[in-house]
Amino acid sequence: MSGFVPELEQEVLGAILMGGNPHIVPGALRPESFVEPLHQEIFANIEKAYENYSTANLSVVLSMTDTSRREAIEKALGIPLSEYLARLASDAPVRGLGGIRKSIEAMNLQAARLQIGAEASRIAAAADDPATNPQDLIRTFNATADSVTAGIRANRKTKTQFSFDEASNAALEAAQAARNSGAGLVGISTGLADLDRATGGFRPSELTILGGRPAMGKSAVGLGFALRAALADEDALYISLEMAAPSLAMRALTDLAYDEGHRIAYSDILNNRTTDRDFETVWDVKTRHSKLPLYIEDAAGLTLGDIRRKLENVNDRIGREGRSVKILLVDYLQLIAATGRYAGNRTLEISEISAGLRGISREFGIPVVALSQLSRQVESREDKRPLLSDLRESGSIEQDADVVLFAYREEYYAGRTEAKNPDDEIKRQEKLDACRNKLELNIAKQRNGATRTVHLFVDIACSAIRNAARS
Repeated sequence: MSGFVPELEQEVLGAILMGGNPHIVPGALRPESFVEPLHQEIFANIEKAYENYSTANLSVVLSMTDTSRREAIEKALGIPLSEYLARLASDAPVRGLGGIRKSIEAMNLQAARLQIGAEASRIAAAADDPATNPQDLIRTFNATADSVTAGIRANRKTKTQFSFDEASNAALEAAQAARNSGAGLVGISTGLADLDRATGGFRPSELTILGGRPAMGKSAVGLGFALRAALADEDALYISLEMAAPSLAMRALTDLAYDEGHRIAYSDILNNRTTDRDFETVWDVKTRHSKLPLYIEDAAGLTLGDIRRKLENVNDRIGREGRSVKILLVDYLQLIAATGRYAGNRTLEISEISAGLRGISREFGIPVVALSQLSRQVESREDKRPLLSDLRESGSIEQDADVVLFAYREEYYAGRTEAKNPDDEIKRQEKLDACRNKLELNIAKQRNGATRTVHLFVDIACSAIRNAARS
């Protein structure tokens, strides 16, 4: 196999056999880290021995291979398997943990190179066939690239085990940072004081689900989160699988103008119904915020792998300035394309997507906020406020989420109630007046805090969400 250096794998296996622990560098090795099938099998047996007997000495590892399989291996090797394992252990260099870590990283990079090369060869061969669909080739290669990239990143994240002291220090340092912030923040501010007090902001490596029925203001809330983060100089990436970037930008501009006392409906601008003065105001707002670190990606049908690549591309671009994306928002979860692994089973597809978003949040160490559409069954209830049970039929969204928020506007439903007589119309108007410009954000789940409902002010026409005191 061209480019394959078996000595790297032999060195690592020997060090493990000498040390007796397959996780000598925690989290850095898996059977697929090895290219040579025999080495994959040996490592799997080492893991099995350690799991069952808390040791990985030669005799125990050897006993993990059944007799018929051992005979086949020895026939291929030309020497007893016990002798091969003994040679691995005796030839292993003693260089300490640092040296082994470097060998493991070199071995993982070797496996990645060979995997990419093999896939490239397969694609090159398939490309010679006139019947091959180029889009299929692209999807296949992207899937391989995603797998290799995730593997490299996971292998480099070597710290997965913590002593009680280390974990306690990390927890108290985060708590101290929250005290020092003055606002009780342990993450990125939501831009809404009451919500920050209730949640501590968006925490690194956590997945937040923002659910609601259409017209409840989900996109306005989600875009507001991204906008307020960017205004605080936190780089935000907003991935829209439904709305075009210009439409989102117009909503952001009217939101910013609202802060300056200008009530300009974004639909009026998009449909040329504004005065010259309002139009100039929006241009002025745009000019003053042209350097805002908010990045919008609008593309339909993105997969989880595509989202990961978009995030990496932005990080590569702004990384030259020493910056990186601090929060990712996705609008919305159900529009993310599934891999096809569970084709025909939408529940499992949604579970795969929500687990993948949680994986991205942990992989990049940033908060991920995913908007989620709720089923029509909400409309059949007299009280149309969303419940956690409305998510339970949508795969494992509830389980994967660290925080679940539900957006609800009573005004929307009150405005669509039909009055049967004049008295009913008076009551309808009274109810409409009572709930006008009010948005409820229900914290239905929070791993690190209590559940409660936060009451907010909303001017949906301007995409403006504010603290309730604004009303």
